[in-house]
Amino acid sequence: MSDSLPRLAILGGSGDLGGGLAFRWARAGYAVIIGSRSADKAAEAAAALQGRGVSGPLQGMANEAAAAAGDIVVLTVPFANQKPTLEAVRESLQGKILIDVTVPLVPPKVGAVQLPSEGSAGQIAQNLLGEGVRVVSAFQNVAAAHLEDPEHDPDCDVLVCGNDADACRQVVELVAAAGMRGWHAGPIANAAAAEALTSVLITLNRRYRIPGAGFRITGQPQA
Repeated sequence: MSDSLPRLAILGGSGDLGGGLAFRWARAGYAVIIGSRSADKAAEAAAALQGRGVSGPLQGMANEAAAAAGDIVVLTVPFANQKPTLEAVRESLQGKILIDVTVPLVPPKVGAVQLPSEGSAGQIAQNLLGEGVRVVSAFQNVAAAHLEDPEHDPDCDVLVCGNDADACRQVVELVAAAGMRGWHAGPIANAAAAEALTSVLITLNRRYRIPGAGFRITGQPQA
């Protein structure tokens, strides 16, 4: 099955969110490459996921090698590491789709919206990489713990923002493969809304003791 699907490389895939997405996609039959600053750490993370009975093949590589080997590349690193990670793999990303999951959280006040001067982390990625890379912003509002739990329905929707309609369509398909519903929510400039919502959800989690709040788009036509 994985031969007909794009190979997914997840930079920062040894972390909680990247690992959760890797698990969901490998379980759906995708070939997944776990990327990390350390090739050994990436290999360990891939082996751990393989031990969970996923059907898709898994590999671990250093971020640079993972970016070169992936058909679609996913960035799941902290905001402070976004620019240096992208600068290191910029040439390998040309002609590809990059799914940027970065949220501009600035500790310790992660419950307060603190968008960068560029407008969003997604816009930073598009500016840095240039038009040769189709940047799509997605998955900012999904709890990592829910993705990692095979028994849990994430029970939330995903906003997908990017300037290329076909790239967004492909990412919406990946959202569905991970067990959620994706919505093409406009150009990369609109990523600011999804990124800002993360701080709102963190505040709700704390105030109401919710174990991973999400959101749904209401009013959708019923089949």
